[in-house]
Order: sequence, then C-alpha cells, then structure tokens
Amino acid sequence: MSFNFALEHFSLKEIISVSLILFSIIDIVGSIPIVIDLRQKIGHVQSGKATLVAGGIMILFLFLGENLLGLFGVDVASFAVAGAIILFLMGLEMIMGIELFKTEPSDTGASAIVPIAFPLLAGAGTMTTIISLKTTYLTENILTGILVNLLVVYVVLKSCGWLQKKIGTGGLTILRKVFGIILLAIAIKLFKSNLML
Repeated sequence: MSFNFALEHFSLKEIISVSLILFSIIDIVGSIPIVIDLRQKIGHVQSGKATLVAGGIMILFLFLGENLLGLFGVDVASFAVAGAIILFLMGLEMIMGIELFKTEPSDTGASAIVPIAFPLLAGAGTMTTIISLKTTYLTENILTGILVNLLVVYVVLKSCGWLQKKIGTGGLTILRKVFGIILLAIAIKLFKSNLML
C-alpha cells in the first residue's frame, strides 16, 4: 500500500464526483432533525469533535478498512448489516417517540459523538462506499472528497441551533417523524442489499 501523493494525480472531476457521491451517502442535510433531537436530549453537540471523529474514521477506513475488518474476521456486508440495525433503531426512536439509546448526563460529549460520528456520518454506508470508490478513483481524490464533505458537515452541525429556533417545536416534530421513516427506509435498503440469503 502506497501513501505517496503526486500533484498530477489530483483531478477536479474526480474530486467533484467523489464529493457528490459521499454527500448523498452521508446526507448531513437529511440528518438535521436527528442532530436537533440529540441537542434536545443532551443540551449540546460538540460539532468540531464529532466532525473530527467522523473524519478520522473515514480516513482510517480509506487506508485500512478492508484490512481492519479482515483482522476481526468480519466482511464488509456483515459490517453494513450491523450499521443498518443501528440506523433502524434510531429511526424507530424518532417515529415512536421512545428512547432506546440511553445517554448519561455526565458524559454528554461522548453520547453526542457516538451516534453522530458513527453511524450517522461515518456509518456502514459511508465506509462501504469509500471501499467501493477505491476501485474507480485515486486515493488522493477520495481523500480530498472526504475533506470537502467534513467541511460541509461541520458548517451544518454548527448551524443546527439556529435551524432549531427557525423550525420551531411543531416543525421539528413533523421533520422528526418524516426523517425517521426515511432513516428506516435507508436502514432496510442497506440491510437487504448486504444480507447474505
């Protein structure tokens, strides 16, 4: 595995393509109601730390993903199914108004980072996509696409407080239910496409 980057390998076309693919998979805009819901539960979301953790996971997986999973005897499909189950449970929380993931008031930083960084941002879908992108795009262009998306993620996370005030309680409730259903659908699709029958 080579970590050498050459300037001539950077391609604006590839970077744009990778960035758009990752943006659609990460779906930070669609995750706004989930982040706002977490803010209501724990009072504060550490945007910078969550972005850095998610970025660290993505970059680590870019270079060592398949090797790490192989080390534990886990294939990519099994990893994706595990992530799908977590997303499914989060969707149920949003739709039914129940609490499946307990948060500790004394550890709000970790309780915010875990569901946001993984599986919301750097979940199984993102990781499997990164592995798939390696078959088509150069590593340096994928890395640049990841960094572009992390910048967008940070800006959106920092804006969630402002968005929460603008949307209001009623609007938030509606969005929470709608995006809960979407999250369930994404989880089921991820589950179906990776389940070994």
